[in-house]
Amino acid sequence: MITVALFFGGRSNEHEVSIMSCKNVYKALDTDKYSVEPVFITKEGKWRYVDGAVDDSFDEEKTVKEGAPVTLAVGADRPALLIRSDNGWKEHPVDVALPVLHGIGGEDGTIQGLFEMAGIPYVGCGVLASSVAMDKITTKRVIQQTKIRQARYETAYTYNKEDYPEVVRRVEENLGYPVYVKPANAGSSVGVSRAADREGLMKALDVAGKVDSRILIEEEIKGREVECAVLGNLENVQASGVGEILAADSFYTYDAKYNNPQSRTVIDPDLPDETVEEIRRDAVEIFRMINGSGLSRVDFFVDKTNGEVVFNEINTLPGYTGISMWPMLWSAKGLDMSQQVDRLISLALAK
Repeated sequence: MITVALFFGGRSNEHEVSIMSCKNVYKALDTDKYSVEPVFITKEGKWRYVDGAVDDSFDEEKTVKEGAPVTLAVGADRPALLIRSDNGWKEHPVDVALPVLHGIGGEDGTIQGLFEMAGIPYVGCGVLASSVAMDKITTKRVIQQTKIRQARYETAYTYNKEDYPEVVRRVEENLGYPVYVKPANAGSSVGVSRAADREGLMKALDVAGKVDSRILIEEEIKGREVECAVLGNLENVQASGVGEILAADSFYTYDAKYNNPQSRTVIDPDLPDETVEEIRRDAVEIFRMINGSGLSRVDFFVDKTNGEVVFNEINTLPGYTGISMWPMLWSAKGLDMSQQVDRLISLALAK
């Protein structure tokens, strides 16, 4: 039996999304194949052992108060968790780590580096791919090396606010309004705003700057929002079909994603075959460009004016909630959730 250390929660603003995702992943783990050691990371960054199931019975408040502290055995003879008890620290050997974490501290390369130091095989992208994909500005600069189209952009930095008037000038000269203003490091559209004029741009810079010191400003692409799921390591990467986001808001905000039932996802939308194939090819190329492994979800626009495919961003630990596109796309290809998790764990052990 394979012992899986299941990490969820985290300090990021996607803490609650991680819990929702983890419940689905836990349910998908075949108990005949896997023994699960759940590790909950609190909003303050404390690690707590969950002595029970991660399902609807999971009690976050109780776990925070009563869960045993846990850490990784870095430098040990074998991969293991160390769980504190009244008699000291007890070693729990593990075979693989499965992070179900989103955002800062979960998919930015930090916990991946810790897994590397502890010698634990882990699901998903490595340190480099995770950190590159997490930072939207760095992703932009990497993808510039390809022929893949992406939205034109400018950058701003909160440590250089005196440069904001120059940023505004560049935006107005090079991009025009409206623009989208995003924290470079965030997920689930947290801190993202649409600015239609100079006043709106200054407000949007302030909103994004509260989330991250590095800010991306992109031209608006009037297009359909589509996504493609990637599965595999570099030598055997597969792309799923394509899904479309029908947002209930002007764009796919956090609230529109998780709280507005009018937002919908469509699997296999009505798109030309050549467009679908271009999206699938681009998704694999982008995944390989950042040195990806395991899984990612790659997001695009299909420009409504000319039908061109425009890269938006890549997410290296996509959600696993009931409305998340990554598992839905692979389910549509005949892989149920249990088979998806099996495949991810096999890829981690092979890597």
